[in-house]
Amino acid sequence: MTDESNIQFSEREALLFHSEGRPGKIEIIASKPMATQRDLALAYSPGVAVPVRAIHENPAAAYEYTAKGNLVAVISNGTAILGMGNLGALASKPVMEGKAVLFKRFADVDAIDIELATEDPDAIINAVALMEPSFGGINLEDIKAPECFIIEQALKERMKIPVMHDDQHGTAIIAAAGLINALFLTGRNIKDIRVVMNGAGAAAIACAELIKAMGLPHDQLIMCDKSGVIYQGREHGDMNQWKSAHAAKTDRRTLEEALDGADVFMGLSAKGALAPEYLMKMAAKPIVFAMANPDPEITPPDAKRVRPDVIIATGRSDYPNQVNNVLGFPFIFRGALDVRATAINNEMKVAAANALAELARQQVPEEVAVAYGVRHSFGVDYIIPAPFDPRLMEIVPVAVAQAAMDSGVATKPILDMEAYRQSLRARLNPTTSVLTLAYESARANPKRVLFAEGEEEVVLRAAIEFKAGGYGTPVLVGRDDVYDRLRALGVTDPETYELHNSRKSPLVPKMVEFLYERLKRRGYLLRDCERMINQDRNIFGAVMLQLGEADVMITGITRPYAQTMREVRRVIDPIKGRTAFGVHVMVGAKHTVFMADTTINERPTAEELADIAEQTALVAKRMGHEPRVAFLSYSNFGNPEGRWLENIRNAVCVLNDRHVSFEYEGEMAPDVALNPRQLANYPFARLSGPANVLIMPGLQSANISAKLLRELGGDAVIGPMLVGMEKSVQIAPMTSTASELVTLAVLAAGGGLRGRSGAAAFS
Repeated sequence: MTDESNIQFSEREALLFHSEGRPGKIEIIASKPMATQRDLALAYSPGVAVPVRAIHENPAAAYEYTAKGNLVAVISNGTAILGMGNLGALASKPVMEGKAVLFKRFADVDAIDIELATEDPDAIINAVALMEPSFGGINLEDIKAPECFIIEQALKERMKIPVMHDDQHGTAIIAAAGLINALFLTGRNIKDIRVVMNGAGAAAIACAELIKAMGLPHDQLIMCDKSGVIYQGREHGDMNQWKSAHAAKTDRRTLEEALDGADVFMGLSAKGALAPEYLMKMAAKPIVFAMANPDPEITPPDAKRVRPDVIIATGRSDYPNQVNNVLGFPFIFRGALDVRATAINNEMKVAAANALAELARQQVPEEVAVAYGVRHSFGVDYIIPAPFDPRLMEIVPVAVAQAAMDSGVATKPILDMEAYRQSLRARLNPTTSVLTLAYESARANPKRVLFAEGEEEVVLRAAIEFKAGGYGTPVLVGRDDVYDRLRALGVTDPETYELHNSRKSPLVPKMVEFLYERLKRRGYLLRDCERMINQDRNIFGAVMLQLGEADVMITGITRPYAQTMREVRRVIDPIKGRTAFGVHVMVGAKHTVFMADTTINERPTAEELADIAEQTALVAKRMGHEPRVAFLSYSNFGNPEGRWLENIRNAVCVLNDRHVSFEYEGEMAPDVALNPRQLANYPFARLSGPANVLIMPGLQSANISAKLLRELGGDAVIGPMLVGMEKSVQIAPMTSTASELVTLAVLAAGGGLRGRSGAAAFS
């Protein structure tokens, strides 16, 4: 099932997302150095000849010397693209690129999309089978039935690597997990229930096969298609061998008749197929999987209206119990690849379903509960884990790998499962999960976010994305022509956006009074305050924030950071007793580094450095990292000596006196802080690993370093994030994209980044 929900966006926004910068969603990045002639000689000729000979002598060596063992091909011919039908191979490419991205994002599996321009099953089978040397696994996608059955079965027989058609088996595995828990909650045994499967396409047949493999007797499942019940001896209505395999011995002929007294309805059919009166005829505590896409066979509110005792799951994220394939395929392939499985068999699918079911019964982590805005707990509205539960990465692959070993298809058994769990944990950067959860939290706890530069196109696109994503209410500051600009960007209802014109807002008298009261003893006249309110968007926005008209303010696109900060500081102070400062967050594939202070304090005192370190460590912790703080310098513990080292050394002493709970050390050079081999030269150092919080000695070095890394480094950069102000205000770089502004807005609103005390990480 795809994630169909209430998230909205314009066609223009979707096209911009796919076209801006490098077109598409994927790229190839070298995993080895390619800087010198020697690097190139090792990577290609003549050095490459050595692994060539090794693989020729031992084909299994390909897993050691190439990317094969972590590489999956995502293959389609575009004959069944999402809910759009047969649009051809080329049109399927954006979907297949997206699938490849999900493999990487959720399970660190590298994937390449391959679109085959043929509808001939034999041609697809031959093409894919010939690519076996290149890949560790094959994910078939968006291939229509019944050809998908023929293709998958033939490839499983011919190839010695895992092959799975996710449209079939992914949905089946997630639905089976939900069924396990629904049966548990209602006190049923799978061997005793009656199931009605509405739909006879690829996913429906896969669901039927899997639950039968889990113990459901063949005669206790009735499958229906558009022509009614598929019964033994039926010849009309587009019958085929796959439908016939599930033909029931029954005198029932319609869906309504089939549902009389049934325990479970599993729908992969069409909107509205499960009429309320049909549901009324089901057994006590009915179990419903209404998985039609994008609209279910019956909605949860409609189902509960006629049967309050129902347990219901759908494919939508805006209802409880979402059947979402992303819970399955990345982690199933992860486990299969890690034991070099020759297939993905029923035992592995059942193991994945059981692992998912067990995960839903466990206590939900706090960060997941915060993200979804509710304290999830196992029950009728939580029988399937949340898609962004960080525990999926270590639980599902372990279960799949163990099942592969137990069933004899693993060619590289794992000897130490605990070590394997730890390696899975280390594969993904926790920041990625936290950022994802932050977006979910924003939807669950929407805030009013003021965009002070509402006349700029990039800001308007950010506001559109923020509103369409359901993250909160954008509050725009600008002239009346902002509505015309929104229309030009494809917004059909621009008047639904809240707009404040600083020249004629009814709030102006109250705002002038507030600002004058604040600034009158600093030499400002009343007319000065009136002019600032009417003419300066940052002053106007900051006063709105102070008056409680918004929760967060985003600005910075039209003016340099320092100038914007001066304007904001006329209205908003740092939190009493705390140092305001800026943090840049460098996010790599498997690491995150926090750098501070990069924006405000030119030459901080020892106390200020200690305060910056303590607050940045808190930000790091709330973004999923155990902070290891390094106070940076050109000197390592006094070698060489210098005239500007005293503040740094004293900052370490301040933290000693505060008895903080995180690791910290200094002064030290960046290579010692980040390179374990260099750190090993100082065995007394208190860091247990490379530093992930870098406290810079002054603004010049910090700001230069952050901007160099943004322009030249390979990491994604978040920020600068402004920390320590009494109101949540963020100053974005002038070069920010709309997506970067939305990320900053979500984080500033506290989405997913709140501590146990409830204090926002960036306040």
